[in-house]
Amino acid sequence: MTDNELLDRVATDPKIMVGKPVIKGTRLTVEYILNLLAHGATIAEILEEYKGLVKDDILACLLFASRSLESASFMPLEKEMA
Repeated sequence: MTDNELLDRVATDPKIMVGKPVIKGTRLTVEYILNLLAHGATIAEILEEYKGLVKDDILACLLFASRSLESASFMPLEKEMA
């Protein structure tokens, strides 16, 4: 599956989840799926819990997050010395 095909699986609509990116046809946000993965859920576990999803939906969330960070710039935070 191409990047564009994966990204087409993610939608934003101000009427759905206040415009947060979601997996098309669901109310599952990209943020929610990434949070599940970050806390140790496997792709298989997520697919078992949410029967309508397929592996490409999860991969689309990862690609969407990656693309969202491409143009972000970060400044290192320094701890103030007391």
